[in-house]
Amino acid sequence: MTLPTPASASRLWIRNPLAAFTANTLDASGGVVVADGVITEVLAAGQQPSAPCTETFDAGSHALLPGLINTHHHFYQTLTRAWGPVANAPLFPWLQNLYPVWARLTPKDLELAATVALAELLLSGCTTAADHHYLFPAGLEDAVDIEVEAVRRLGMRATLTRGSMTLGTDDGGLPPQSTVQDPEVVLADSERLVGRYHERGDDAVVQIALAPCSPFSVTKEIMAESAALAERLDVRLHTHLAETLDEEDFCREIFGLRTVDYLDSVGWLTDRTWLGHGIHFSDAEITRLGAAGTGVAHCPTSNMRLASGTARVLELEAAGVPVGLGVDGSASNDASNMILEARQALYLQRLRYGADVPVERALGWATRGSAAVLGRTGLGQLAPGMQADLALFRLDDLRFSGSHDPIAALLLCAADRADRVMVGGQWRVVDGQVPGLDVAGLIADHSAAAKRLVNG
Repeated sequence: MTLPTPASASRLWIRNPLAAFTANTLDASGGVVVADGVITEVLAAGQQPSAPCTETFDAGSHALLPGLINTHHHFYQTLTRAWGPVANAPLFPWLQNLYPVWARLTPKDLELAATVALAELLLSGCTTAADHHYLFPAGLEDAVDIEVEAVRRLGMRATLTRGSMTLGTDDGGLPPQSTVQDPEVVLADSERLVGRYHERGDDAVVQIALAPCSPFSVTKEIMAESAALAERLDVRLHTHLAETLDEEDFCREIFGLRTVDYLDSVGWLTDRTWLGHGIHFSDAEITRLGAAGTGVAHCPTSNMRLASGTARVLELEAAGVPVGLGVDGSASNDASNMILEARQALYLQRLRYGADVPVERALGWATRGSAAVLGRTGLGQLAPGMQADLALFRLDDLRFSGSHDPIAALLLCAADRADRVMVGGQWRVVDGQVPGLDVAGLIADHSAAAKRLVNG
């Protein structure tokens, strides 16, 4: 397939990959042509570009994929990975121990945490990341602004969500009062961020969504008001839902509703919404979610780490629910690696449904599925007209020796690092490194900040 390209445009042919996964029925074994940040041609084996190319990249040692897309994360949590006091805790005690630590976040802490999370994602083949930031202690009012700058420095795309917590311990919620904000502050800042940063169109770099944190940390009022604001501003909605049975019990006790009934009662059961985790749904609730077009970010590693349960992904998809993948916060994963998350998703869903869940289906969740969850129709596939967001993996490490199917080997042999990553036609990872990023210095500064944070 070919799109017309102006004769003067620079054209790059990523030629003859070792293997290609397109997330559709197109054959890209001859490679793809990129011009002006867009894929203009997808070539089958033996095909040549329709016009001369000014550059060629020989991908004969690489497996070629659409850039991976992360639908749920908490960048700031990279500072509290593998913290001993919560290493063996389920969700509610895990949160109750971490909230006081996170309440000490500073702007510099967040800058370092976001940079680490984004760089780690990028090196794993991820080109677009959604972050759910809901912590705004005193002094950190510009948290999302800080994240925008980090995204732009790394040259990635992001959906950054203006989260919130408005239901503190004084009113029966889980978070401490020091982390709770007034609804008026939340809504005003949400509108400011959308007006300042939200971009539209297939080539958008930064998008903003509204994201009250969870049923146990926000009021029904802020949920309903956020839904109304999102509709007025035409942006998306995100929250945690149905992650644990404790959460379901909380909804019954506080609101007198199951989780999906609660979602419906506040105007969130729409195709504008995507949900983090989405584990504990009944058959009828899955049907309702599918009818509404509400998406789910499946977070397999976090769900296993906290023993929260296993999302019913195949049944969700069969009902029409868009499903993508999320690495979740780096204090419940404890990594930010999208290609490994696809592997975990494959294995967890095979454990539930059987060994015939295909490798390609898991890669589809990490690409086309995640793009659908975020409403990004120009991402997640290798096809003419799609954004040139690509991930290329070499398969010459010891772990791949003896493997035969390159696409299967990515997940079955545990690929964990991309060799090349392109975002919008620009190389952002070259030879397994982020050009210009001082990784050693970043690790030193980030590690020092992490120690200060947990030590108070």
